[in-house]
Amino acid sequence: MMEAETAAGFASHRPRLARIAYRMLGSVAEAEDIVQDAYLRWHNVDRSTVENAGAFLARMVTRLCLDHLKSARVQRETYFGPWLPEPVVEPEAGEAEEAETLTLALMMTLERLSPLERAAFLLHDVFGMGFDDIAEAIDRDAAACRQLASRARAHVQAAKPRFPVSAEQGRDIAAAFFTAARQGDLTALRGVLASDVVLYADGGGKKQAASKPVEGVERILHLFGSLALKPGFAAPDILYRGMIDGLPGYITREADDTVQSTAFEIENGRIKAIYVMRNPDKLRHLTF
Repeated sequence: MMEAETAAGFASHRPRLARIAYRMLGSVAEAEDIVQDAYLRWHNVDRSTVENAGAFLARMVTRLCLDHLKSARVQRETYFGPWLPEPVVEPEAGEAEEAETLTLALMMTLERLSPLERAAFLLHDVFGMGFDDIAEAIDRDAAACRQLASRARAHVQAAKPRFPVSAEQGRDIAAAFFTAARQGDLTALRGVLASDVVLYADGGGKKQAASKPVEGVERILHLFGSLALKPGFAAPDILYRGMIDGLPGYITREADDTVQSTAFEIENGRIKAIYVMRNPDKLRHLTF
């Protein structure tokens, strides 16, 4: 009976804990491991001393994530090519979830922050935790946590699009990109790209992908023009159209049977950044 009560009590918090861990780590698999570790530790906690289980578990998950990031950062320094967070397919956020929505682009901004800055910003600005609780979670005083969150917030605000588009317009632009790129129509493709567009492709050394970001509209047009001229080039099967980590995009099964996600950061009606995930290790959680 106690085992069942423990599991049931934890289950109600699991979705939020998973969102915290994913936004801290950028990895679905690692986030799931962190949450499971927290679940096992929860069994050994004297719950009669816990006033707020949700806040207690959030602090626990944050500490576990910070410990994990110490080793993860070393691994990412030797990562082959651009590193992108794992794509997560989520329904469009409702009002209750709006505050917890972070796009893939903003998660990449968080990746450039220190782990403590990231934790303070996520826990306060995204998940609404008070600075006293954050101080306990990251072993800093409340004033230091405010400074960490403030620095992180400045970076995030600078990275936000000045002229964001609606979800409907985003879907239309993503569809236009797909058609133009897969038909080799460079004129139409130019029409949806910003002049300073950047493409990031994560193959993880396991699938062919650009080893460095491809910057500028001319270089990207050349890339897609070259792909369209390759023997056997054909439009892939579309497995999903919709939001990927808060950005419009789609998931395809390519001619070589590779599953690939493509997401777009759009500003002022033009594609500012393209995020392509080809690393199979980061796509295995997707089921279609």
